[in-house]
Amino acid sequence: MWWLTIPAAFVGGAFLWSFAEYAMHNWRGHKGKGKNPFSREHLAHHADSDYFTPTYKKVRTASVITLLALPPLVWAAGIGAGVAIVAGFLASYIGYEVLHRRIHTHPPTGPYGRWARKHHFYHHFSRPNLNHGVTSPIWDAVFRTLEQPDVVRVPARKAMSWLIDPETGDVADAYAADYVLVRRGDKRREREARKTRKAAQSASASASA
Repeated sequence: MWWLTIPAAFVGGAFLWSFAEYAMHNWRGHKGKGKNPFSREHLAHHADSDYFTPTYKKVRTASVITLLALPPLVWAAGIGAGVAIVAGFLASYIGYEVLHRRIHTHPPTGPYGRWARKHHFYHHFSRPNLNHGVTSPIWDAVFRTLEQPDVVRVPARKAMSWLIDPETGDVADAYAADYVLVRRGDKRREREARKTRKAAQSASASASA
C-alpha cells in the first residue's frame, strides 16, 4: 500500500508546515520580541516591508531542519514515508516563500490572492498580534487570532507599489474596496473631526432641550 502511504505522508508534511508557519510567526517571531535571530529578522521585515531575510540564511535553516528531522522520521515511519514527510514540509515551505514575496511585490489575480493580501497586510499594518498565517487561516482560527477586515489601512510611506495608481498617487480603483492610504496627520485630523461632530451634536441637543 505504499502508493497510498507515500502521498498521505507528503500531505502530512505539508500540513505540518502550515502549523510551523503559524508557530514561527507568532510565538517565535512576535513573542520573541527580538531576542532570537528569527524574531529579529521578522521584526525587521515589519519595519521595512521590502526587506526579506537573505536567501542564504533561509537555505541554511532549511538544511539544518532537514538534517535534524529526517533520521527520526525515517526510523519511525520508514524510509519512504519519512522522506515523503520531509519533502511535503519543504515543498510547502518553498511555496510559502514564493507566495509571501509575491504578496508584497505583485497584485492579486484571483479570490485567494485577494484574501491572502488583505489577511497579511492587516497583520502588517493594523494588528500584528493577529493573522499570523500567510498561506492559510487554519491555525489563526484554531488559536483565535483570526480577524477578517473590511478595509486595510496602509501607511502611505509603506504602500506596496502595485497598490498605487501612478497618475493619482492614491489606491488604484481595482483595490479601493479593500485598502485605504493613511498619510501623516490623517489620524490627528480624524480625531479633530470626531471632536467637532461630538461638540456639534451636544450643542444641538442643548438647543432643543
